[in-house]
Amino acid sequence: MRRRRSTELTLTIAGPVILLLVWEVLSRTETINPLFWPPPSSLWETTKTLFLEKDLLGDIGISLYRIIAGFLVGTVPGIALGLVMGLFWPMRIFLMPLASAIYAVPKIAVLPLVIIMFGIGELSKIMIVAISIFFLVALNTMSGVLAIDTQFRDVARNLGASRWELFWTVALPGSLPAIFTGMRLSLGFALVVIVGTEFLAADKGIGFMIWQSYQTLRIQQMFVGLVITGIMGWALTLLLDLIEQVVVPWRTAGEEA
Repeated sequence: MRRRRSTELTLTIAGPVILLLVWEVLSRTETINPLFWPPPSSLWETTKTLFLEKDLLGDIGISLYRIIAGFLVGTVPGIALGLVMGLFWPMRIFLMPLASAIYAVPKIAVLPLVIIMFGIGELSKIMIVAISIFFLVALNTMSGVLAIDTQFRDVARNLGASRWELFWTVALPGSLPAIFTGMRLSLGFALVVIVGTEFLAADKGIGFMIWQSYQTLRIQQMFVGLVITGIMGWALTLLLDLIEQVVVPWRTAGEEA
């Protein structure tokens, strides 16, 4: 077990390190234009300046707040709807065309409508994230419910389980792996959406900082923003993985076996 965890840690670190080393060599040898692809080692001073002289920490904080708040607002009702759709076929047939149509619409395209409805403040940023991930979570949850062996439902019904008990004792626990898969996908999607939204309709946030850097050709500052965005995505996914290990311990045990 320890050997596997050590190998996992090594492989996790090795990927980014190799990428950065290759980037560094190509930039230093001018195989790629260092003006537009500055070596990673040169970004450290820019990063310190942004933290000390600019409000980079504030930009990171506001973006994280928008992501987490929108993620919670979209995920909780999405899970509930997905469970209902998985358990009751009339509801599934009724909602599937609507879910499929809305899911296919590029979410940035509905940003103007969201701003009209919720204003230009923080609520619109949170709601665009929630709307973007709602049906993604719902459809993954529904798929998880449908994948549950029907024998479990039959046993619960034969033991006199009500619909509410069926919901809590069969549908929810059985679909948890699919729910967390949907949540993991939604978390990455939420990060993409909020950065794109901050490009267009914000005056603060990591996306706003990247866009401003691009417009003023501050390439190193732009790359710092991109790297931080990647770190944010990795950290949020890691946090969700830790939560999954607590909530769905049998899945982790199965993977380790």
